[in-house]
Amino acid sequence: MHRHTVFALLVFTALAHPAFAADNELTEQEKRDGWILLFDGKTLSGWTTNDGQPSARPVEQGSLNPHRCGGYMLIHERQWENFILTLDFKISPGCNTGLFFRTAPLKPLPGKDVGYNGLEVAIDDTRGQGYTDTGAIYGLVAANSNVMRPAGRWNHLVLTCNKNIVEVRLNHRTVTMMDLDMWTEPGQRPNGSPHKFEFAYKDHPRRGYIGLQDHGGECWYKNIKLQPLK
Repeated sequence: MHRHTVFALLVFTALAHPAFAADNELTEQEKRDGWILLFDGKTLSGWTTNDGQPSARPVEQGSLNPHRCGGYMLIHERQWENFILTLDFKISPGCNTGLFFRTAPLKPLPGKDVGYNGLEVAIDDTRGQGYTDTGAIYGLVAANSNVMRPAGRWNHLVLTCNKNIVEVRLNHRTVTMMDLDMWTEPGQRPNGSPHKFEFAYKDHPRRGYIGLQDHGGECWYKNIKLQPLK
């Protein structure tokens, strides 16, 4: 067979059976594997503020932007327990925001914001490796490296919550691991150092909402997909 014919057949096969989906779509393999598309790229279907109100911020260029949404965060309407969540995000210069998970209940504690009711993956325009830099479990577990791309560029994040184990992968590198069963004392890390939250995370709810925080800066999210874990 002529090499040009072979090339044409390969191109046709690739187009007919794409390995990668377009933005905000599932591949055929993802569908077979039980992935769920949480954001359709066109509407706010399935998303409200944490107060249960429609977002004041419309979909922009196929992305969700929680900034000025009208609440502390945009949440997906369903609660999740054990799952793999993948998404792409980019932030504006100086942005300080976060991805919340296992947030429950949505009623804030007295004198606190609703963020205290969940765990948070920090997303910040910083270059450090502290408890508030991108990929850290905010205030609790520092990221082992900072592989955040510059503001304005897309990043790929994978969050896995499997019973007591939480893993954060950023741009294809594991940056944070947390074993909730080791967090037995309120306000204290397993190594004895203090943190500001008055919880023993061993007993924190392991089922809750996913939320995109509005913390005063522009940020965009797309390709938000979730695979429930049995």
